[in-house]
Amino acid sequence: MPNHTRHERMMYGGIRLFAGTACPELAQAIAEYLGLPLCGRDVITFPNDNLFVRLHSSVRGQDCYVIQTTSAPVHRNLMELLIMIQTLRLDSAARITAVVPYLCYARSDKKDQPRVPITARLVADMIEVAGADRYITMDLHAGQIQGFFSIPGDVLTAFYLLTDYFKTQLPQMYNPVVVTVDLGFAKKARNYAQALHLPLAFIEKRRVANDARAEALTLIGDVYDRDVILVDDEVDTGVSVVQAVNLVKDNGARNVYVSFVHPVLSLDAADRLAALPVRQFVTTDSIPIPPEKRAKFGERLKVLTIAPLLGEVIRRTNEGRSVGELFNE
Repeated sequence: MPNHTRHERMMYGGIRLFAGTACPELAQAIAEYLGLPLCGRDVITFPNDNLFVRLHSSVRGQDCYVIQTTSAPVHRNLMELLIMIQTLRLDSAARITAVVPYLCYARSDKKDQPRVPITARLVADMIEVAGADRYITMDLHAGQIQGFFSIPGDVLTAFYLLTDYFKTQLPQMYNPVVVTVDLGFAKKARNYAQALHLPLAFIEKRRVANDARAEALTLIGDVYDRDVILVDDEVDTGVSVVQAVNLVKDNGARNVYVSFVHPVLSLDAADRLAALPVRQFVTTDSIPIPPEKRAKFGERLKVLTIAPLLGEVIRRTNEGRSVGELFNE
């Protein structure tokens, strides 16, 4: 064992995994990958809606990881994450890592109009103030959010997971093309096209006001008589995906596949998407999809698990080993 690995273990002790209530299945899958149990804790909601966290055993001198996605209900899940981090800090954990597969408020990353907040920066500050020493997250909506944190962290991507899956599907596709749902995802979509050795097309979209309404304006590229892989980082209300699917279909596309990392699926998004002429929806378990929403898609929904990826990064973090090596970086 290298000296630096022994040094890391001496400094931080063994891995202690704690799960919030937002993504219990993902947390359990990470624990199973690592061959470790989830540590006992109580999360209690008092009648006044205040949260209370109590650990079942001491974490003094241990390397602790709090697994909590911050999807809806956003504010409860965020506060639960912060309280769990502070609880570990007050119990003298040697190091605390916030494992947040989906980071809330990632769209609020800049002042794009007068008199508005940059809430993503506020969330980063709160995680640090609560006592986190590191963070691990997935596919941020905007890369510059990494700069809002003063603590080190790992921003992982489901890119390899998704492209590996689509490589297995390419033989049954006809003349496929990758299409980005909007120009904001164009650079990442180019990476998908390059990895799959496919051509690329774009949809130009203009967002209206501060709500979720957006208008798909122009298709740049050729989708006629081709199968289409629509790619995006997250699907919230599903309006943009509906417009994109309709646009490529109007331009002669054959089968449509929709790929996205974070299945936010707010409000009636599941109904909206399920009604589309889409062959398959491919996403991850960064956010748990309720059974009633899953049922609307039937067999057309493919959920790829990020548990092995997160588990391996947790292991490498504990051992002081490179995370970039996982991606040949």
